[in-house]
Amino acid sequence: MKPAPLEYLAAATAEEALAALARFDGNARLLAGGQSLVPLLSMRLLRPTAVIDINGIRGLDRIAAGDGVVRIGALARYSALQASAVIRERVPLLAKAVPFVGDRQIRNRGTLGGALCHADPAGEMALCAVTLVARLRIVGRAGRRELDAEAFFQGPYTTALEPTEMLEAVEFPDGAGAEAVVVEHARRHGDFAVVSVAATGLPAPDGSWRWIRIGLGAVADRARYARRASEGLAGTRLQPADVEAAAARCLEDAEPAADVRASAEYRRHLLPILVERALGELARRRR
Repeated sequence: MKPAPLEYLAAATAEEALAALARFDGNARLLAGGQSLVPLLSMRLLRPTAVIDINGIRGLDRIAAGDGVVRIGALARYSALQASAVIRERVPLLAKAVPFVGDRQIRNRGTLGGALCHADPAGEMALCAVTLVARLRIVGRAGRRELDAEAFFQGPYTTALEPTEMLEAVEFPDGAGAEAVVVEHARRHGDFAVVSVAATGLPAPDGSWRWIRIGLGAVADRARYARRASEGLAGTRLQPADVEAAAARCLEDAEPAADVRASAEYRRHLLPILVERALGELARRRR
């Protein structure tokens, strides 16, 4: 199929993009990597009046560290994240997650901002944002505002972004020294995850963990931070009993749905297995 008739505009600045969104009264879509938007347009699941290309906005793909955070522009592509030493050293969870995204062609075009705005409950970027308590910087005609990731994601493919706003950048806490693991089960590599688990933590000198954060993907209507399981692991040495208890708490937080990839029962079966696998890998790295 082909997209329904629409108007195409190219914005050179954020101000131009916002003016175009306002001009079409929110009935327009921003085009970044296009890896999700273009198929939706082609299948006519979306019929906006206009598409606004923001690829010409300079500086929107910048990656920079400072003041305890790593700031990533919304146009930063997966391939840039994968190649960045800053990401590998300071946001290791994100570096571990990127190889799970699609294939090389998708990673060459797809963007961090596009993935977050798409808000797929099985998406790896949403999983990382929620797990790491990322802050999303949003700009609109009325000015700028910030939301944490848990507030930004409101349901399947639904965010707190207003129709006339755009995501400008994402700030992750500087995680230098942290260990990170991403584990997921999919029907084939690069496919959408049936269940995914992210685990990251900061080792302490005495062999314990200062903190551990666990994120769950594809087991609820949005990526979910497993708060109780994570807080229960602070100060532990990830002994088998600790890991088993955390997996059980994660299962209590899950509200999986059935779809074409898996039943809800199968997702509930997989989740504690993947949690134990992720935490076991963290423990092995510590040793």
